[in-house]
Amino acid sequence: MNTIKPICISAFAFLALVGCGASKQVSNTSSSGLVAISAPLNITKKAPITENSLKRWSHLDIVTDTIPGMSVDKAYAELLKGKKGVPVIVGIVDSGVDIEHEDLKAVLWTNAKEIPENGIDDDKNGYIDDIHGWNFLGDITKENLEYERIIKDKTLVDEATYQAAKALYDKKVTEATVGKNRLEQMLEVINAGDATLAKYFGKAEYTIEEVNAIVTQEPETQKSKVAMQQMLSFGLPVVELKAAIENDLKGFIALLSGDNLKTDYRKVLGDNPNDITDTKYGNNNVIGPDKNEALHGTHVAGIVAQSRNNTLGGDGVANNVQILTVRAVPDGDEYDKDIALGIRYAVDNGAKVINGSFGKAFSPHKQWVYDAIKYAEQKDVLFVHAAGNDAKDIDYADNYPTDSDDKKTEYADNVITIGALNFEYGNKVVARFSNIGKINVDVFAPGVQIYATTPDNTYKYLQGTSMAAPNAAGVAALIRSYYPQLSAKQVKQILMDSGVAITTDVVVGGKANDTRPFAALSKSGKIINAYNALLMAEKIAK
Repeated sequence: MNTIKPICISAFAFLALVGCGASKQVSNTSSSGLVAISAPLNITKKAPITENSLKRWSHLDIVTDTIPGMSVDKAYAELLKGKKGVPVIVGIVDSGVDIEHEDLKAVLWTNAKEIPENGIDDDKNGYIDDIHGWNFLGDITKENLEYERIIKDKTLVDEATYQAAKALYDKKVTEATVGKNRLEQMLEVINAGDATLAKYFGKAEYTIEEVNAIVTQEPETQKSKVAMQQMLSFGLPVVELKAAIENDLKGFIALLSGDNLKTDYRKVLGDNPNDITDTKYGNNNVIGPDKNEALHGTHVAGIVAQSRNNTLGGDGVANNVQILTVRAVPDGDEYDKDIALGIRYAVDNGAKVINGSFGKAFSPHKQWVYDAIKYAEQKDVLFVHAAGNDAKDIDYADNYPTDSDDKKTEYADNVITIGALNFEYGNKVVARFSNIGKINVDVFAPGVQIYATTPDNTYKYLQGTSMAAPNAAGVAALIRSYYPQLSAKQVKQILMDSGVAITTDVVVGGKANDTRPFAALSKSGKIINAYNALLMAEKIAK
């Protein structure tokens, strides 16, 4: 999960909260008389985006709200009002989901064929008491990265792959030395600045607005103001910022000490991760042993399906959704075996959409995952995959799983790969971390500052292509709910073809000197739009 989880503090700062307006629009009218949404041509900057709008920006409209959202609210108000859809099961293959969350309890999939807590495999699928899904990780939370596992056991791969893994490991060790020093310096600055400003304000918690308003000639306070303005620009409160830095620092220290290579995290599970036929492992605790470790999966699930219009937190993209949890993605890299079996489990239990907000650069048993994806294709299940957060072109760089082993020819037509959008409509519309690929990224969706459920009835902003994928999966679930006769292949094509085309040049990788046509960054050259997708679904369904 290391390449797809929310962006770490040591890598990127959150973007400034600036919205854009439109002075001219282009539109086209559908056969039904409804106007499909097109991107505004000329951009005029507006006031900063409000907190309320930021919390649901992915639901807003690129024309009316001048924010590159998916027009979800418009779709519900104008296209779905008075209509009834069918329930759609969405598989969340991730780090676990807090199924006790106040905003998710009403949207959980429940295995009607299983009697809870009787210790019997009632439905005889090999998984005892799998009421809300299955946990293929058992009590594991931490894991090695795949290149570390390859270095520990080079028999898993050929010599060329081993050498590539070794080169990456050596590079990471070098980077960790620099990163460790940088993070230690950041912590020192934060601790000193925080202590000074806490004394200045007479309270432990304060906002960036309060810091900006400081007027002082006292040198130490002025120094602390400048330092904390920079630190708080990451978009996190001081306590959370410190925790994020300390977590990244812990990772660097473990890498430099070699502890990761010394530890076999998998042994507590008792299975053979290199034997796909060894399937009787894990348990039914889909939250996992530590609820905090389910943050990523809980957030992903919330983006898709947190209850709408209930005054709690944010709103999910899709209604009529049941969340089926597959816990298969640890803090580290997922095993191919867990992903392959997890996809098959979700398919066998009725999922019509599966979200995969995970990825890695090496995949020793990639064929197992390919076979599982092809199995999902046979069962008419759409697999939505995050493109990755390395600001790389995955037409050349690896980000497994993929739907094209040679990066050119697809082996299945049920996989859609999603890049991430920023909420600024203009040349910064592409998230600075998002991977791109004219061949291997299909379409873009909102992925910066996405507000959704997190463990223990909390809600947070997270960012990453991990957040873009479930936004897309939510729209896919809407289509499959209201137009169930459409196939996974058709839904994929609708998401791509109905999207809003961005016809301007944009900044790539957050580098101001690297601007390219947005159309060159993905196969469709578009951003997902729920309103347009439902219009097209209606037309195709008829």
